[in-house]
Parts: sequence; C-alpha cells; structure tokens
Amino acid sequence: MPVSWYLKAVSSISCSSIVSLCKFTVLGCVLAFVSSLSQFSCVGITGHLYLKLTAYVKNGSCLSPTTRCYLLRWFHGDHHSCQEEQAATKMAPTIGDVCKDHPKDSDDLVRKERPRVFNKEGSGQKKFGPLMVAFVGIPARGKTVMAHKLARYLNWTGEVAKVFTVSEYRRKLVEQYDSHDLFRADNHEAMEIRKKSSVAAMEDAAQWLKEEGNVAVLDGTNATRAQRENVHDYCTTFGCKLLFIESMCDDEDILSRNIKEVLQNSPDYRDMAEEKALDDFHHKIQHYLEQYEPINPKQEVNIRYIKSMNEGESVSVRHVTGQLECRILAFLSNFKPASKTLYFSRHGESENNVLGRIGGDTNLSPRGRKYAQSLARHMNEVKIEGLKVWTSELRRTKQTAEGIDAPAEHMASVNELHAGVCEGLTYEEMQDKYPQEFAWRDQDKLRYRYPWGESYVDIMARLDPVLLELEHEDNVLVVSHQAVLRCILGYFLNKKPDELPYINVPLHTLIKVTTDGYNCHMECIKLNVECVDTYRKQPKNCSADRTADDALLTVPSHYDSLNYWQLTGQSPLIKQH
Repeated sequence: MPVSWYLKAVSSISCSSIVSLCKFTVLGCVLAFVSSLSQFSCVGITGHLYLKLTAYVKNGSCLSPTTRCYLLRWFHGDHHSCQEEQAATKMAPTIGDVCKDHPKDSDDLVRKERPRVFNKEGSGQKKFGPLMVAFVGIPARGKTVMAHKLARYLNWTGEVAKVFTVSEYRRKLVEQYDSHDLFRADNHEAMEIRKKSSVAAMEDAAQWLKEEGNVAVLDGTNATRAQRENVHDYCTTFGCKLLFIESMCDDEDILSRNIKEVLQNSPDYRDMAEEKALDDFHHKIQHYLEQYEPINPKQEVNIRYIKSMNEGESVSVRHVTGQLECRILAFLSNFKPASKTLYFSRHGESENNVLGRIGGDTNLSPRGRKYAQSLARHMNEVKIEGLKVWTSELRRTKQTAEGIDAPAEHMASVNELHAGVCEGLTYEEMQDKYPQEFAWRDQDKLRYRYPWGESYVDIMARLDPVLLELEHEDNVLVVSHQAVLRCILGYFLNKKPDELPYINVPLHTLIKVTTDGYNCHMECIKLNVECVDTYRKQPKNCSADRTADDALLTVPSHYDSLNYWQLTGQSPLIKQH
C-alpha cells in the first residue's frame, strides 16, 4: 500500500477516531510506521497530532501495559524490551491483593525489596548527547525566547541543557553599544569582534558539554553559510552532534511584538531613548537582511535542521533522527511564545485529606465542596474568554470543577501519583507497616517509586504531552493534585528536578501563572475557605534506622474521624504529634 495512503489516513485522525482505532492492534503498525517517518520528515503528521497520539497511547485504558509500552517506545525510536515500563504502568493492587498473593510474608517482601529509585543523573531519564543546538535567523524572530524555553523543557525532561547567548559574549568585548554600525557588513573591525564572540560562546558550550551537560543551546544568528560551516566544523572536531534551528517570520504582528520585547529587555537599548532605539534596531535588522542566507539543503547537504515559520505555524525538518531530536521537534511544533495566562488549582479538601490518608478516590469534604463553590463563583465572575477546564479522572477534581461555566476535559495524565500498596494509608500507618519504604522515599522523593505504584519521575513522563499542550494553549484551568501540580509549576518556574517534590501547593488556592517571553510570574489567590494543611517537609533524619518520632516529625496534623465532622460541621483539629 502506498505511503501517501498511511499519511493521509493518520493525518485526518480525530480524538474520537483514536479511541476507536486504539482497540485494534493494527494501530500499532500505523503509528509505528508514521512515527518512524516523522523522524525524517514532518510531511503528513503535525506536532499537534503526534501529541494527541502519544497522549492517548499513554493514557489509553483500552491498551494493555505491554501494548502501551511497545507503542510509546516506537514513538521515541526505541525498540528494546519494556520490562521496567510494564512494572511502572501496572495497576496497583490493594493491600488485600498483596496479602492474598503472599499471605505469610507480604510485609517482609515489600520491606526487603531493593529501593525503587531511578538513576541519580538528571531526573532519572535516559541521558543523550552531547548535542549542540545552534539557532539561525535575523533579529526579532523569537530565537532567544525559543532557546530559553527549549532549554527549560529539556531540563525538565531530565536532560542537562544550558543556553549560551552570543550577544552576551559580544558585550564583554564591547562594553558600550553605540549604534547599528556594529552590524554593518563593511565594518571589518566589528565583524572580527562578532566572530570572536561566536567562537568564545562555542568554546564555552563545548567545555560545558565535556564536563557536565549534554545539550548546549547556542543562541546566535548564524546568518550566513560560512558561519554555519564554522559551527559544523567545530562540532565535528569536538565530537558532538549538531542540530540547527532556523526561526523565520513574515507575520507583521509577531514581528512588531518581538521588536517591542527586544527594546524592553535588551541591555543594548537600556539607556537609549525609545524612538532612537526603535530606529537603531530597524537599521540593525536591515544590516542582517543584507547578509542573511537562509538554510538551503541543496547547498548545505551535511547539516541537520528544523525550520520554524511564524513561531511554529509550520515546521519543516531534515535528517532529524533519535529520541532527543524528535522531542525537540515536538516542542517546537507546539511552541507559542505570546504572553498568556494559565490557572491551576488542587481539588477542594477531600475526605482523605481530612483523615491524613494518601491518594484514593474519595469525595470532597464539606469544606471542599464550599471551596468548589467559591472557585466556580470566582472563575465565572472573571469571565475568561475561551476558558477550558482540565481535570483528572478522580472524583474530587471533577466535583471541584463542576460549577465552572466552561467545557471540561477529564484526563488520566493529570491523575494523582499512585501510591501502590500505600494507597489509602496515613503516614503513621506507612511508618508502622513499611518503615523501610518510608525512609527510602524521604531519602530521594523525586525518584522513589512506591511498590506497585509511581514515582515523581513517572508523573513527569506522563505529563510530557500535557506540558506541550499547555505551551500551545491559553486560558486553561487545570484542576489536579499536589504531586502533579508540583511538577507542572516546577516546569514553568524553571525549578531543578530535585526541588519539585517539595514545592508547596496548598489546598483552596487558585494559582495564576502569566508568561512573559521565557519568564513566568506566579500569583496565589487564597479563596478564604478553611482546610487542612497537607504539606510535609523533608525530615532531617532520613536514615532507615531512625525512630518513628523522627520519621513522623514533619507529618501535618489531621482529623481522626469523619463521622464527627459530618455530624457537627465543625470540630477542633486533632493533632497527632
């Protein structure tokens, strides 16, 4: 059957069609075929469709763990065994199931098992590289924003990425920026300075790749074939892979916005009058246009590149292979740098929150229902145009969002971290039944995986398509859970992976995140409804032989019973410690 038929069929798939198709194993063949093609060409499959397919396969309840793992590995170009992924995606049994399978020694089995933690590097993800990502394009095409957001995304996924901005090296050589004459092609002295700046940035990037990183992002213009050839030769000599990203733009609105952002943020124009700065910058762009040579595959046959037109409106690629490069491609396909606002909230206080129990799928408490009403009233009064609501598939998030006048989508990918055999336990019960597990989790909360459950790294893996969608969307309210929102907020706030499990995301608080270029600003809006505090700091003593008092020192207070709560509506908080 001709290739065009497969491409035409898959490019027209809707979400509802995916649900139907995923019930048949033939989808595995089609998706694997298109995924392998997408490593070389974007023809017929967009980044948004790729995102839909991967998201559905990751969350598809109609697929077995083995099938889901196989398809995901095809998506990422990896065809090896899936033993660890199968273990990670198993549905966690209850305590009763475990005891049924191991009636005599189930506790000993869990206690004596080796700690379920990932590799200490990064977030536990596979480390690729070294890779140099070099940007191409004239000023005001969004390269710097794209470079920093790409590095942030790669760091969040477990790579070790850093941006090296050529203009910063130029400013070290030329302390005072005078005018656009610095960028004239016939200004040979200035051309030499700019060349030295580029070489210095490459050398620092290469040294950093050698010592600690695996993705260096070179934020510069590389506007001529000669400049790109120099970068290519340098990377070949150094021994790292090279990927060019060319950012092009012919949309006047985007250009106008980008120019405004440059004039506001660039140190070159910090002390220059606005009108003079605008005139100078337009002359600078004109100088670059006179020298600019877009990437031409017929003349530059050896380079690999991704071309992005109008900030991801259309994307073309050449010789892009491998999981890391395809991840970059997926990000650029969903890139949307315009300022936007996203909203996040945990569910209202749940019955398990009141009792201090982990996970579960319980209803909201009376105070949780009151918060749901307050949240709905607030969001409906603000009247956000085109608002969309995303919740998990668990009852407490659905109940929290049900009064909001906006379309809601329920997503398995934003379900709470599954605690496996510890689901439904209090921290006190976990310390009593599984003290070794409790200690292991405190030692490395990011990478620790509950027996038959998940780790924070597992959550980050299933949130990958959600983040790409959030990069593309605007005016979204995500109603989810503590661990999930820690990971999402950690991404937007550019937190280090090890910091994610200890970000404080309180109950009954609406979090507003506003993006401005590659910076994000967070505002917390308390809606004045009382609730328990579920935040637990890392204890000082995390050793396996610690006392129960040491282990439970930072456990938040909670109620002992729901019955008293439901009868009176109010009761004093019973402190356990």
